[in-house]
Amino acid sequence: QVQLVESGGGLGQAGGSLRLSCAAPERIFSRYVLGWFRQAPGQEREFVAAINWNGGRTYYADSVKGRITIAKDNNKNTVYVQLSSLKPEDTAVYYCAAGQFFSDSSVFTPHAYTYWGQGTQVTVSS
Repeated sequence: QVQLVESGGGLGQAGGSLRLSCAAPERIFSRYVLGWFRQAPGQEREFVAAINWNGGRTYYADSVKGRITIAKDNNKNTVYVQLSSLKPEDTAVYYCAAGQFFSDSSVFTPHAYTYWGQGTQVTVSS
């Protein structure tokens, strides 16, 4: 059973920033695309950001582009996402996921990912 463990969620204020972390087993961290998705109540799960196996390629959703950075720490087998200029509409459960793909288009698709974390709640107050 592969475990992806998210942390760093909580309550933030509009205009502030937060950092989410996802720790992965080394064999996943070094070989899989690692992505972040979020799901607000009553909404579908949506893509937020992803990074490829060697950290050389990043992907961002238009809804957060310019406010978000994704990065890998190879020493800790952890992927981070830093979200700034928080908005109330960023409120959601954020999930870390891992997958291997033949095409870049799959990076944006939740069902293409193989492994998922348990999710971490982010709530942004106005």
